[in-house]
Amino acid sequence: MNSFESQKRYFEQEIKRNPDWELYEIYADEGLSGTNTKKRKAFQKMIADAHLGKFSLILTKEVSRFARNTVDTLEYTRNLLRVGVGVYFILDNINTLDQDGEFRLTMMASFAQEESRKISKRVKWGQFQQMEKGVVFGRSLLGYDVIGGKMYINEKGAEIVRLIYHKFVREHKGTCTIARELREEGIKTLNGNSTWSNTTILKILRNEKYCGDLLQKKTVTKDFLTHEKTYNNGEEEKSFLPNHHEPIIDREMWDEAQYILGKNRPSEEVRSQHTNRYPLSGKIKCGHCGSSFSAKYKRKNGPTPYKGWHCNTHSTQGKKHIDKAGNEVGCDLNCQISEKDFMAILAQVMACVDVDKDKITNELCDILSVVLKQNLEFEDDTEKIAQKLDEHHKKSDMLLDLYLGGDLTKEEYRTRKEEYAKNIKALEKRIRELEKKKGTTYDLHDAVQDIRAHIKSVFDGVKQDENFYKYILDKIVVNSREDMEVYLNLLPFRWKIVAKSALSGDFNLGTSKNTMYPHRLRCP
Repeated sequence: MNSFESQKRYFEQEIKRNPDWELYEIYADEGLSGTNTKKRKAFQKMIADAHLGKFSLILTKEVSRFARNTVDTLEYTRNLLRVGVGVYFILDNINTLDQDGEFRLTMMASFAQEESRKISKRVKWGQFQQMEKGVVFGRSLLGYDVIGGKMYINEKGAEIVRLIYHKFVREHKGTCTIARELREEGIKTLNGNSTWSNTTILKILRNEKYCGDLLQKKTVTKDFLTHEKTYNNGEEEKSFLPNHHEPIIDREMWDEAQYILGKNRPSEEVRSQHTNRYPLSGKIKCGHCGSSFSAKYKRKNGPTPYKGWHCNTHSTQGKKHIDKAGNEVGCDLNCQISEKDFMAILAQVMACVDVDKDKITNELCDILSVVLKQNLEFEDDTEKIAQKLDEHHKKSDMLLDLYLGGDLTKEEYRTRKEEYAKNIKALEKRIRELEKKKGTTYDLHDAVQDIRAHIKSVFDGVKQDENFYKYILDKIVVNSREDMEVYLNLLPFRWKIVAKSALSGDFNLGTSKNTMYPHRLRCP
């Protein structure tokens, strides 16, 4: 805070010293990283005010205070120049209004970004060393207060955790039942909410901290510029310390809970499908309560499990009602819709999309032709590989003469012989792969034609393609089993789906842009 106040005084004095300048406003984001401008509210307000013409010059101490991302720095300064606003970096003595301003700015911004990368690497290393010593990184959780890098039991929260484990292990209750009972008993979550979810209960049951262990670095920040976190699937080393702190749950109950969780998990086949929930996961919304639909698998006749989608609120809380604690809970949308039906709806919507499908198909195929042709030319260079192989054989044969002639020591001869043998083996393998590929691949023209036919069939709604739907679908709002609305990305339309009888496949589709369904059309 002292540094922040002194910087404000510095700019006020700097502006007063120049008779041509007048202070409009000081924009400052306290304690926020400069690598990502999205979360810097004051920075965004400054850019917006600049475009409104409220000032003509921005003063900043140095490039690294403006943005440590080179792309952001150049993009924002260029956009500001278009509206007649310059940026003056005082310590770097760079003014974007000067002719060589952008060149010098690019150099300094690159240095600032590289410095941020080094700082990020040093911080990560330092944090991991602290983790190995037992320092806790993270926020407080139900049952524990994290203070000064140490975990202390919060008895009020600990009682709730013990109750959850008791209901799950001793009373053999499911996570949805436990969530409902906690809500009805008026027990609050860590954030003070009265609504519990089965996902929250599962996280508590799977959290190793409750038995006294500490596992850290479960997530990693892959990009220091975006700060986006992903699950750590082995990209970085995790820190695990058993018996790190006082447990809330004894080891025996913890192990029993993990055994039950593992026993109740679906088969490998179903689980692998569940973890790959696209294209519909998170995109089907309830028109009554706004919650997302969730999928459930059921085994019917045949090897493939039936996948049905239903309102998560209704599934976990039942019909709309007032519970024992006086909370209005539940949802009245009681229907289950199969994934097959949703795929059929999307296929019919695609058939009704009013765009130049032939033009899009041709452009995609032209791009694919270039890419495939380059790959074939690159991979099909068998003759060059054969020449290289012949050269390696000749050099390998010459080694013995060099050794016998005293030009190579025994160790040098052995090392080079092994190196040539390794390269020869790799080149021979590559030639065999290319020969095999020649016998199995088909003509480039035929490949492009097959791709063209597939794209056209998807556009026309003849074929269903989940990968395509994953990117084109924005959301589906379900008002009832017979009444839905479909929204696609990048298109200002919505399609009204009305099924005559329980999604029999006979749909009426209306399309709307700004107004309510001005026309309807029949899709076969």
